[in-house]
Amino acid sequence: MTTTLTRPAATDLGSDLRGRRLPTWGPHVVWALSAATALAGFLTPLGAVRGILLAWCVAALVPVWSMLVEGRRKATDRLVTHLVASAFVLALIPLVSILITVVGKGSSALSAEFFSYSMRNVVGEGGGIYHGIVGTLLITGAAAVISVPIGLFTAIYLIEYGDDSRLAASIRFLVDVMTGIPSIVAGLFAYSLFVLFFGEGVRLGVGGSVALSVLMIPVVVRSCEEMLKLVPNELREASYALGVPKWRTVVKVVLPTALAGIVTGITLAIARVIGETAPLLIIAGMTDSVNFNLFDGRMQTLPVFTYSALMNPGVPPEPSIERAWGAALVLLLIVMALNLVARLVSHFFSPQGER
Repeated sequence: MTTTLTRPAATDLGSDLRGRRLPTWGPHVVWALSAATALAGFLTPLGAVRGILLAWCVAALVPVWSMLVEGRRKATDRLVTHLVASAFVLALIPLVSILITVVGKGSSALSAEFFSYSMRNVVGEGGGIYHGIVGTLLITGAAAVISVPIGLFTAIYLIEYGDDSRLAASIRFLVDVMTGIPSIVAGLFAYSLFVLFFGEGVRLGVGGSVALSVLMIPVVVRSCEEMLKLVPNELREASYALGVPKWRTVVKVVLPTALAGIVTGITLAIARVIGETAPLLIIAGMTDSVNFNLFDGRMQTLPVFTYSALMNPGVPPEPSIERAWGAALVLLLIVMALNLVARLVSHFFSPQGER
């Protein structure tokens, strides 16, 4: 006996058109029209905001067209893709705007004199940010020297030794609390600490390093902890099976495996603190001279230089404002260079299979 199965009628909208597809060139044409509409908003009296909104509506025609031709399921997929792409573009707008503004206003200040001279005895035009670059590199480097060992060792304890102990839970809680500490509080902490030893009015570069390390340590701990979690337990067990001590397993197996992520996390932590202004204003102070000694006197940094140049531009104000934008551009370039170094270190020192 033969039984014939009847296929139920499809309930999806546009199911009678199932199997049809939009032409390959269709979405590309719509997206090109959308881009042209956005560009027209910048070049015509229509306005950038109206142009972008109109371009978004034009791009939304792709899901509508898909609903009419391909059916609801494919149209839903195209609609979600459109929303995700829109969110991505929306997130890029502030970044692109910052880059265009900083490069446009700061590039004119860059010169050999700008990088090789300080502001000592300079009024009006001339001078540079040499003292700010030196202070930024020294203070941030000292903060990294303080923060990286503490943060890395804390993460190793939490993953390899702490397990679910009360101490490990308490450390994680304190790290979460420290992550949300305002930067001004870190500066006040460093200032109050050094006042105990040197008295009121103390201004030291090493104090700025301590303040930045308070902000940097929780980021290092969290990033390193997450990277160590990703190391498979099978690697640890294989090392233990060969009779390798736990500390050597951590040094020779766990850390090299997680090195790429650890370096990236440390770089993000440095980028997090290198632009801080408030704590350095409190404890490191401001100066127009070059200071190479972290333990003797005030030190200038690029964020503080930018702030002071904008808030107290002098007469005429144009040279000071131009130097402020130039310092902001240099700080941006330093952060980009740090990220590039992190990428290279991750590539050359990560396990061979992950390259």
